[in-house]
Amino acid sequence: MGAHGWSSARLGFIVCGYLAFYCGELVPQAAAGCRERENPKCCTGRNNECFEYTKRKTVCYCDAYCQKTGDCCEDYQGVCQGLAIDCVVGPWGPWSSCTSPCGVGSKERSRQVSVPPRNGGTPCPDLRQRRGCYGNDAVCSPAKEVAKILPDSFKRNFKDPWRRPHMLMKEEKASYCVYLQVKQASAACKVKVWSAQLVRERLVCAECQSDAMAKSDRCGGDGLERSRTFWAAASVPGCHGSWVRESSVQGCRCPPYSVLFV
Repeated sequence: MGAHGWSSARLGFIVCGYLAFYCGELVPQAAAGCRERENPKCCTGRNNECFEYTKRKTVCYCDAYCQKTGDCCEDYQGVCQGLAIDCVVGPWGPWSSCTSPCGVGSKERSRQVSVPPRNGGTPCPDLRQRRGCYGNDAVCSPAKEVAKILPDSFKRNFKDPWRRPHMLMKEEKASYCVYLQVKQASAACKVKVWSAQLVRERLVCAECQSDAMAKSDRCGGDGLERSRTFWAAASVPGCHGSWVRESSVQGCRCPPYSVLFV
């Protein structure tokens, strides 16, 4: 080959190289896209891990959020939109009972997913709802009572030596004991020795004697199980608090250094 032929060959090689370079820059290469992903090929909502690389090694996404950010893979519409399954939910269940039997509380209801979303389908709506309520059960009236208490040194069940035979005897009713866990006590309770024992989380025995019973054969403010009620010390001004009833025993006597219902 002569010098002229060799020069022409070199020139042709250079021209082809430049053409190949410019064609690669101007004509976009086909993206790998969502079709290349393993299951799930498409994702619901925003999922930064739901991506694939193009042949240029740039990142494109296959989650539903990519439609808002404009960084979807080129085949997202054909692969994901064609296979998209929207979420389907069932009907709402009934409302639960109020969390507070007396006063302000809340109730809630829920529903189940019948068909979960797939391949970029519409995400599920809220599955749980909550709203306020005001409990007003039959037990609420006793809960509003405030128990008045005294130390057990004020026991009143004794025989009156001055009682005359012709005087009417008051009907004696069997006493009962209530065990209550103190939840709160004011600072004024520290003034007296007996009321200073009413401290948070302490279990207290309160005795309901015949003289303190109302017409319903119970002492006012003797508490409710699992619900906070209130008490006040009759002989200590400003001493008050709250407690929760744990249990009760009929026909019993509280141990020494307990309290009495007034």
